[in-house]
Amino acid sequence: MPYHVFENLSQHRASLMRAARLDGGIGLAQWRNDDDRLALEQPGHHTLSLYVADGYESYRRTPGGWRNGGAPDRFCLMPARHDSLWDIRGPLEFAHLYFTDDHLKGLAERVWDREASGLLLDERTFAEDPRIASLYRHWLLALDWREPADRLALDSAITLLLVHLLDAYGQRHRPPPRPRGGLAPYRLGQIRDYIEAHLDRPLPLAELAARVQLSEYHFARMFKRSQGLTPHQYVLQRRLARAEALLRDTALPLAEIALACGFSSSSHLASRFRQARGLAPSQLRQSTSQAP
Repeated sequence: MPYHVFENLSQHRASLMRAARLDGGIGLAQWRNDDDRLALEQPGHHTLSLYVADGYESYRRTPGGWRNGGAPDRFCLMPARHDSLWDIRGPLEFAHLYFTDDHLKGLAERVWDREASGLLLDERTFAEDPRIASLYRHWLLALDWREPADRLALDSAITLLLVHLLDAYGQRHRPPPRPRGGLAPYRLGQIRDYIEAHLDRPLPLAELAARVQLSEYHFARMFKRSQGLTPHQYVLQRRLARAEALLRDTALPLAEIALACGFSSSSHLASRFRQARGLAPSQLRQSTSQAP
């Protein structure tokens, strides 16, 4: 679906840095803006905005006049069907997450196992929430939105973010239940086998959760409790282990190894490999060929 806020910004002075459409139609966008005024008239979707840099001269019109309060790591939560008028008088970099009532209610029903009609989100402007800032900074902004190998981590972070919004800013809600145990051993084995057989393609969190008939939220927590790693950490570990084996035991070009392990390019594989192993794939291959 088209997102009204995204379309509105596209027609103003805002400069789009990157954007992505994720599973289920959830949208992400990162923008720069300066010297702009825009009116958002009852968009049909929710928008969660985090100020990434600057934003000190961002103003919103309120019944008491123009109000500012923007700064890095401040957030604005703009529920669907709410009007707002913004005056951007200085530089601003920000990231948007776009999602609908259907996304939110579907997640609430899967997490809390209850009907979620009438669920509403509170409005927040220039607010602070360390959980929101952390999920944006450490995951959404740090990941490559076009990289298939990062999609599982992105899905996981967005699920955690939306659950936090439901818990902290949703009306007619209750705290999500804490899973008491991990996955049954045979279920864990099924998931590990499935991951191993599909390392060459994206593995969305929803797909893995569906294999064991759990919500994304419960699956991620139960998997970590059983495995000691989050699903995306485990998948990345297995991708790198397969890449290392192929580097040691075959003469395949690095580009083919990257694709076989679920990375979109040899450069992305090399970057992740250096982070995890402390050396480049070419260095590992060279040291292996020189071994007696």
